[in-house]
Parts: sequence; structure tokens; C-alpha cells
Amino acid sequence: MTAPPLPADLHGPLLEQTGAFQGNALLLTGPARVGKLDVARAVAAQHNCSGARGPYGEACGTCPSCRALAAGGHPDVLLVEPRATTTTGKAARRRLIPIGAVLSARDKAREYETHVFEFLEVRPTFARRVVIVAGAEYLGPEAANALLKLVEEPPHRALFVFLAEDRRSVLPTIVSRSARLSVTPAPDHALQRALERAGHPPDPDLIAFAAGRAGVLGDPAKVSAALGDARDLTDALGDGLLAALQAAEALEKRFDPGWHPEALRFVWRTLPPHQRARADSALNALQEALEAYASPSLSFQVFALALRGALGHA
Repeated sequence: MTAPPLPADLHGPLLEQTGAFQGNALLLTGPARVGKLDVARAVAAQHNCSGARGPYGEACGTCPSCRALAAGGHPDVLLVEPRATTTTGKAARRRLIPIGAVLSARDKAREYETHVFEFLEVRPTFARRVVIVAGAEYLGPEAANALLKLVEEPPHRALFVFLAEDRRSVLPTIVSRSARLSVTPAPDHALQRALERAGHPPDPDLIAFAAGRAGVLGDPAKVSAALGDARDLTDALGDGLLAALQAAEALEKRFDPGWHPEALRFVWRTLPPHQRARADSALNALQEALEAYASPSLSFQVFALALRGALGHA
């Protein structure tokens, strides 16, 4: 599958509400990977589409604006996310959307290519400029205050779409100025249907792992690979110390912090509670070591040894 399933397949009733929205700001909340970003992009498409709308008011998908959004280069849509790396290129230890994301003059390290204030100074190419803030709970106070001024009087009728897992973690000033909508998990049959429409073969394990979160289906091959790696490591733990260390070395080379930790916990879900708790502690220790820039090779070896002990193979 080369693209996420259409949000209308899974969040049609929600798009009925967003398509008619005429305010300045939306706050979409829901669990991680539930599909909030896909819905936000669908909202941006709705508000710039010039073609015939679908049954839920979703964008046509074929007009010039929709084609630009599908290609990933829409001139009227800006995605703002927390810093993923430090200025030295290492993974950021603390997720934050700083004031520099809003004002170019405050972005001394040039961490953001496009800044919100300057982006909104330009008139829309199509109908409406849309700023998607993915991770509104990570807005620093300065950034939030700067955004509030823009939200209250957005240039050229711009629309802000804030995304967060929990509304309570978002600054009250942002919440109070936004219309609030929940993005809820979809039924398994809807996820399976979306996979089939995208040409992906049936995969009950993937659907079980997704647990209603449409965002998991954005890259099913990567998720399936992470699940396979998790099973390989877990199976190797009982085959002896050498096999466990070799499996840990293989996992290190492919480790994706966005998918592998969750895949491992999914594979461990059938373990007895005491083993699952000890395995989870070992995984937490691995993640902390990697975040502290410890030696990855040594960290994964220690992880394998700890897992063997947790599962009673030591």
C-alpha cells in the first residue's frame, strides 16, 4: 500500500462535521496512531477542494488542490511537529515545539524550514491556508502564546488544526479557542476493508495489532516487519545464549523506535503477567539507554540477557 487509506473509509461521520466548520481552530484528540493526522489532512483537503464532494463531504481527490496534497507538496498546508533531533543530529530527549517554529527570528539553529508566521503572511494559492500542529501537547509556552494571537485573528481566514492524544495535556488557552472533536478507533472490519481496497492481503495479526488505529495502516509492510522481528527475537531467547545474542544484533540493525517497542509488547501479550512485567522493564531499560546515547551494540546485548532472565531461559 503506497498511501494511507482514505479517512472517509474510517472517519466519514467526523468529516461531515469538519467540512462544514467555519471557525479558526479545530482540536482533534484520540489515541496515538488512531488516524488524527490523516483526518487533519482530509480537513485541509476539504477546505481547499474545488471539485465535487463525496458522501461525507470529503474532498474529491482529483482537483488540482487534491492532487497537490496527495503528492505531498500542497502550498497551503503546513505541518508543524516537535523537534525530532538536536542540532547535533541526535534524537531529541525532550519533545518540544519551540517558539522558533512560529517565528523565524527565534529559530537560531534553523530547525524549521517554514515558520508559521511567515507562512500565514502569504495569501492562499487555492482557498485556505491550513496549519496542522501535530503534538499540540508539546507546544512550549512561548510558541503557544504566539500562536494564540494568530488563532484569534488568522490572516486570510487561515485554519489551525491541533492534534493531541489527550485534551487535558493541551494548554487551556489553546483548548478554549478550538472546536473539539474526538477521533475514535475504527472497527476491525472497517480496517480490514480499508486494507483490501488498498490491495493489501488479509492480515489478521496486523489488524489485531492496529486495535482500531487507522494510522497503523499507513505503512503495513513496516509494521509487519517489526512484528516479525519481535517474534524472531522472542523465539530465539529459548534457543540458547548465542542465538539470543545474534537475534539481538539483527534487531539492532533494523530497530525502529516508532514500531519495534510496541511490536515487542504485542508479541509478549500472551506471556504470564510476571514475565510480561519483567520483559517490559528490560525494554524500558533498553530505550533509556538508547536515549542516553549508550553503545547500541552493548545495550542490545544487555537487553537480550535481561529478556532471557525475564522469560526463564537464563
